[in-house]
Amino acid sequence: MPFGDGPNDPGLSRYHAMSSCENSLRRLQIDHIDLYYVHRFDDETPLEETLSALSDLVRQGKVRYIGCSNWAGWQLARANTLAEVAREPTFVALQNHYHLLERETEGEPIDACSQLGVGLIPFFPLAGGFLTGKYQRDRPAPKGSRGESGAYVQGYMTDANYDALQKLSEWAAERGRTVAELAHAWLLASPAVSSVISGATSAEQVVANAKAADWVLTAEERSVVGDIAQPSSE
Repeated sequence: MPFGDGPNDPGLSRYHAMSSCENSLRRLQIDHIDLYYVHRFDDETPLEETLSALSDLVRQGKVRYIGCSNWAGWQLARANTLAEVAREPTFVALQNHYHLLERETEGEPIDACSQLGVGLIPFFPLAGGFLTGKYQRDRPAPKGSRGESGAYVQGYMTDANYDALQKLSEWAAERGRTVAELAHAWLLASPAVSSVISGATSAEQVVANAKAADWVLTAEERSVVGDIAQPSSE
């Protein structure tokens, strides 16, 4: 994820990790970052170099904790093993793409988080807005919405996903809730999930997202909802 065209602009080199932190501190006008993420695994930089740089940032007091994003479970496990051997800070959070219609993280990544005591923090919990119910089958996307031109949301506009959305909406409505609340509550009901990253464009959406945290699904309810969203092929 390069920030420019220079040779040190992409990747997880020591230079890039430390300079990016300094730039963030300056832009945010703060003296430390509570949770500092590295995004995407870098095959071209030795992992030991990245971990050493992050360790120095923690020791300097510029970073409290470190996390990674879009990493496989084996990458997380290898990094934390190397860090433990070197007595350096380990990753405490894994930020991955995970929601009712996107379940790849339920394999190796979530297993690694559970075994290593790392918090899973899903992003795009509403599938870019698709799981709010504002997109209707065979109708144009609302003006100004992501679904109007965004390929990510449009990728979910299939008959199978609209069928699942309808069933999820009905299940939530029977309990006096919205499908957006259900999407958040379902993620939060996972023992591996520490928090959920949810975007908002208004104060009302922030309140609605936060309200979902009050809805605690049982393990059985979570399983039922998961099957509604992605029925087993067996």
